[in-house]
Amino acid sequence: MGASSALQLILSLGHPESFARDDFIAGASNAAALALIDAWPEWPDRIVALIGPEGAGKSHLASMWGEKTGARFLSSRLLGETDLPAMLSTGALVIEDLPSRLDEVALFHLLNLARQERAHVLLTARAQPASWQITLPDLSSRLRALPVVALKPPDDALLRALLVKLAVDRQLDLEEPVLSYLIPRIERSFGGVRSAIARLDHEAMRRHRPVTRALASELFRDTVF
Repeated sequence: MGASSALQLILSLGHPESFARDDFIAGASNAAALALIDAWPEWPDRIVALIGPEGAGKSHLASMWGEKTGARFLSSRLLGETDLPAMLSTGALVIEDLPSRLDEVALFHLLNLARQERAHVLLTARAQPASWQITLPDLSSRLRALPVVALKPPDDALLRALLVKLAVDRQLDLEEPVLSYLIPRIERSFGGVRSAIARLDHEAMRRHRPVTRALASELFRDTVF
């Protein structure tokens, strides 16, 4: 297997990731979303949308809320194939990855049923519900009226904390010069940090070298975000 193929395998397999509350790294970019999870059940509405770019922490926050509430989890792709009353049986539900392959009628009925059952629903998506291409007028108006809490891309302080945490998980020692070099050169997302650490780890093992600024420079000199 070539070096590039080995790296792709490492990135695809990843390392076990904990979605426990203690492993959530808080910062300015996710403060509002974390406050929403902590405020439950005192929400502005029983149905709330949590939005943010890929890798911003939506799944971690949803998992924390699910642990707290006993919520069931449902992919938006399966809305039309699901026993909707059963999904609301615990009184809390997470619907993930909206509006991917969305069954609008099923979502409309589910939101109505949640209101009737006084259940709480957390919707996760990358974009504001108002921007979704919805053809069902009643559903469109319901979605536009929902409270929305947004996750923003992590700032430098949060990126630094994420780099340190993921490096520790892999037993890597990242010194300050490495951190300072990496921050402007990696994708500003949780996924970008994971990929960067996996790449450093792979190359350090392959070359039998420690993770130094020189190694980081070889790998990331041509990337700037």
